[in-house]
Amino acid sequence: MKISVFGLGYVGCVSAACFAEEGNEVIGVDVNPTKVEIINDGKSPIIEEGINELMAKVVKSGRLSATTDSARAVHETDLSLVCVGTPSNQNGSLHLRHVEQVCREIGAAMKTKNSRHIVVIRSTMLPGTVQTTVVPALEETSGKQAVKDFGICINPEFLREGSSLKDFYSPPFTLIGADDEETVTAVRSLYAKINAPVYATALKTAEMVKYVCNCFHALKVSFANEIGNICKALQIDSHEVMHVFCQDTKLNLSPYYLKPGFAFGGSCLPKDLRAINYKAKELDVEVPVLSSILPSNRLQIERAVDMVVESGKKRVGVLGFSFKAGTDDLRESPMVTLIETLIGKGYELAIYDRDVSLARLVGANKEYIEREIPHISKLMRDSVDGVLNDSDVIIIGNQASEFRSVAERLRDDQQLIDLVHLFDGRTSSENYQGICW
Repeated sequence: MKISVFGLGYVGCVSAACFAEEGNEVIGVDVNPTKVEIINDGKSPIIEEGINELMAKVVKSGRLSATTDSARAVHETDLSLVCVGTPSNQNGSLHLRHVEQVCREIGAAMKTKNSRHIVVIRSTMLPGTVQTTVVPALEETSGKQAVKDFGICINPEFLREGSSLKDFYSPPFTLIGADDEETVTAVRSLYAKINAPVYATALKTAEMVKYVCNCFHALKVSFANEIGNICKALQIDSHEVMHVFCQDTKLNLSPYYLKPGFAFGGSCLPKDLRAINYKAKELDVEVPVLSSILPSNRLQIERAVDMVVESGKKRVGVLGFSFKAGTDDLRESPMVTLIETLIGKGYELAIYDRDVSLARLVGANKEYIEREIPHISKLMRDSVDGVLNDSDVIIIGNQASEFRSVAERLRDDQQLIDLVHLFDGRTSSENYQGICW
């Protein structure tokens, strides 16, 4: 199939490369000419395990190219995947300007296209958004009617940054939300080689499933952290407790997020929680559990700050500050919040993250670092040793393998604060503190 992918961020890059690897002809589309140039050179604008090699392969084969020309991309393909961001507004609602703009561009191109085109939304949006925002934008600019003249579909992604390539080929299921069988059949064919069940639903149902998944994932993180904090106060091994708890898989509990540790972050969970809570207020529906998750999450960050304060040391080293190991993504990273809080309290910081260091040079977060957090970039060191030499208390912020030897390399006067349970079997002691174990 001939596919165009609009938005070459994490989801877009992975989707474009993987669909090209499956034998499809793919055109990536982005407003950023630098991203387009990087991809056409056979490189990836994001940091993700295996993406550089895959990108080089599919570009060399001729199955993947990139452009800023949205009209050409639509005219030369049968199906367009929309993978642009849906960030939060200040009130928690979703900012849909990127989705709407892309849909208007696709619609304008469809106006002069004779054959039927299918628009597939991969971006996460609240239930009803396709009907209230996407379809009107497409119909107004194309002069055509949804379902009758063009296909419209919701096809949520279930990709975890750091393991997105593996997740693409091994998803829990494939979800296709559409109102006509022709569109369902076409989108289903994209995943013919993927060994996973396929569920075809109504548009609103597919939109909601994505939110249910993300809200439940967020709930699991905060739940486990609160259990861990109680366990620590009672001198109980929180990880042993949660390990036993997770053995019950009959009620659909997944152990993946049920690990006591630091606050959650990233581009999905905080944003989607704000959005679903905002929607509930609009509907005058009380959701006490959902509304309590983000405050609980903030408390976990405050708990980490308190641990630093209680150490009595002023020179703080941070190892890992993207929201998880194996990615350069800093969007809503709780580690960034922790760092900025400590800076505001007058602490001297030294920071290292190998993936973010790379991002400063070639990655997608270069502009973000320089624009939003330049003060943090100035505190970055080139190695783990650079942090250890300049710090009296060390914070482990993600599970990068290069941090596993840190505990053995500490001076007698240094203290280690572990936010991610990097060192199995260790419990809090004089020079080692787990955030909730």
